Parts: sequence; structure tokens; C-alpha cells
Amino acid sequence: MNTNNPGTETIDDKQFYQLGSDLLQSIEVALEAADDALDLDLDIERQGGNVINIRFKDKSVIVVNTQPPLHEIWVAAKSGGYHYRWAGTMTKPLWLDTKTGKELLSDLTEFASAQAGQAVKISLI
Repeated sequence: MNTNNPGTETIDDKQFYQLGSDLLQSIEVALEAADDALDLDLDIERQGGNVINIRFKDKSVIVVNTQPPLHEIWVAAKSGGYHYRWAGTMTKPLWLDTKTGKELLSDLTEFASAQAGQAVKISLI
């Protein structure tokens, strides 16, 4: 258990890789579905298995990548750079911003909506 957040399971490197991979896959699938439904003209590119570049119609970019040594997920958007740390359980994934405590997918939905110019929903598959 993580003593900083009771109820949170501590994860090892193997679990981080799996959770990170699952998260990136969910983000890709959600964005592809949103692009199909809303005609957002997104360019979603996966690099090296641990980075997603999301290019919007206005040429702005959101980058989501895993940081294995730190067990964090990093997001770079127009609004800034964000670091998310594991705060969930294996049955209830949760990544929280290390500064604000806000949830990653909620933030990413907000960032993508702002950069797309319309509401975009990103959730786990």
C-alpha cells in the first residue's frame, strides 16, 4: 500500500509498464472514436510504444508519455506540462496530477476539448 494515499496499491516496474500501456491504448481508442464521430481531423501517432503525439487541426499538439523510472505519466499541452502519479488499484485505475491532484483523463479531456475547439471525451476502455 502507498502510505501517501490509503487504499492505493504500490506498483512495481512490470505493473507500471502494463498500466501505462493500457492507459495509452485507451487514450488512442477514445481519440480515434472522437475523431470519427466529430470529424476533428486529428493525427494520432504512437512513438516507441510509450509516447502518443496528438496533432489537432490548428497544428497544436498534446504529447502523452510514460516515465518508467518515476512511475509517472507526463502530458504536455498548450496549457502546460503535467505529471501524473499512480493513485489507484489494479481494479480501479487512477492517475492524479502531482501538483493539483486532478485526474489524468479528466484533465486530458479538458486539454483536448480546448485544443479541438469542441467537446472531446476521453475515458478508459
